[in-house]
Amino acid sequence: MIHIKGARLTGVQPSPSKASAQRGFTLIEMLVVLVLIGLLASLVGPRLFSRVDTAKVQTAQAQIKLLKGALETMRLDLGEYPATPEGLAWLGAAPTDAAAALRWKGPYLDGGVPLDPWGKAYQYSPPMESGQPFRLISFGADGKSGGTGNNADIGDILATENRPQ
Repeated sequence: MIHIKGARLTGVQPSPSKASAQRGFTLIEMLVVLVLIGLLASLVGPRLFSRVDTAKVQTAQAQIKLLKGALETMRLDLGEYPATPEGLAWLGAAPTDAAAALRWKGPYLDGGVPLDPWGKAYQYSPPMESGQPFRLISFGADGKSGGTGNNADIGDILATENRPQ
């Protein structure tokens, strides 16, 4: 016999009533737990997904600020903004125009121009006249001009609203 803190260990098996109490959870108990987890997920899930959309909007705003800064730096070197919608490509690679390529001191962005958080290209419109601002926006979650909420255009919309389209 072995004594451990006053207890005796013997080779006696537990009675059947004690063995059944130690088996685990019943199917009903597991289903109740799964239903409760499902209810909690249905309450918390929408709140978390709305945070993801908000984070994408904030990411787009930050990327637009980065792109604007790079465009301003490039304008200082070239003397003007790119005149074509493809001008954003100049941030990562020299222009094909020989005169502009001589003044180009890029790349102005490491890794090239990023896509917006929804996987679409940012929309760049060159200034219509000298001294006017360029237009740089993301069309938002729906990828279409206009919209509200997460589908709204993101960028310097106020500076470009008065421009002719």
